[in-house]
Amino acid sequence: MTKLYVGNLPFTATEEAVRNLFASHGSVEKVSLINDRDTGRPRGFGFIEMSDADASRAMQALNGKDFDGRALKINEAQDKPRGGGGNYRN
Repeated sequence: MTKLYVGNLPFTATEEAVRNLFASHGSVEKVSLINDRDTGRPRGFGFIEMSDADASRAMQALNGKDFDGRALKINEAQDKPRGGGGNYRN
C-alpha cells in the first residue's frame, strides 16, 4: 500500500470528488482531506492510499493535472517524525 500526498487541492474539493478522480487509475483504499484544527476549513491538501502499482500510475497521470482550476501536486507521502512528549527543560 502506498500513501500519496495530494497538494494544491481546491478548497471546495470533497472526499468523493477526489476519490472519483483517483479511481479511474485504480482501487482507492482511503481518502483523507485535511482540515484546519481551529477553523475546520479545508487546508488544500490530503492523502490517498492505493496499491503500489495503482498509486504509481495515478501519480504519473495526475501530477500537474488541472482539478477545478488548480494544478495538482502529487508525490509519495513521507512519514512525519513524531516529536517526543512535552518534557522541555531549561
